[in-house]
Amino acid sequence: MPEASQQIQGFHEKLYRSWGPQHWWPARSAFEVIIGAYLTQNTAWTNVEKALASLRTERIDSVAGIREVPLRKLENLIRPAGYFRQKARRLKLFVKFLDRRYAGSLRKLFSQPTEQLREELLSLEGIGPETADSILLYAGGHEVFVVDAYTRRIVDRHGILPATSDYETIRRLFEESLKPPPGTWPAIPAVEQRRKGAAHPPSSASRLPRSPLAQVYNEMHALIVGVGKDFCKKSQPQCDGCPLQQFLSVPK
Repeated sequence: MPEASQQIQGFHEKLYRSWGPQHWWPARSAFEVIIGAYLTQNTAWTNVEKALASLRTERIDSVAGIREVPLRKLENLIRPAGYFRQKARRLKLFVKFLDRRYAGSLRKLFSQPTEQLREELLSLEGIGPETADSILLYAGGHEVFVVDAYTRRIVDRHGILPATSDYETIRRLFEESLKPPPGTWPAIPAVEQRRKGAAHPPSSASRLPRSPLAQVYNEMHALIVGVGKDFCKKSQPQCDGCPLQQFLSVPK
């Protein structure tokens, strides 16, 4: 789909030049990214932040912390994120998997080949493609693109693919389309660095080492979230002011 690939490349360049680095994922460690990937299912990120703050206060936002904390206490701490019983059990199951398969080491976990590790993650309760890819990309630095509801909405409204397309079809299209820029894009002026899109202040997790391609996937997903959150809304899209308005065949 050469036209679609060119359009997606255009999206990336336009959004990055408009909003600059997004500094995703906002977390203190790779494991906190994993916790957040579970907690953010079916809830707003503001609720996840409340739950994470409680875990940090109790100093259990780590593999050892989740392993040792009693299940009932974990449920209470993550209650703001919703579905707290289900999510607490699944976090415990993830740590059991990590202990059994990789001796509790995230380094060993993320040193596995991407496709093998993706299949292992997808076999765990509560991990679907979006959660698996979020863990792989943001916690492990693997070269995978994360497809979410905003991505589906944007490709549908721009006539690239129907929103109902298979997850893997959309993921492959983005992974085949996005490439690191041949050079360095001009620095975004400091005055323009004000929390645009879905930007966060730099965090320990956002500074984790990753390949240039993984960084492109990282930025593009975050930039798409910014479009979906502020402009390409579910019921009433607000195309005026959206950096992607110029790509619409019939501007709204």
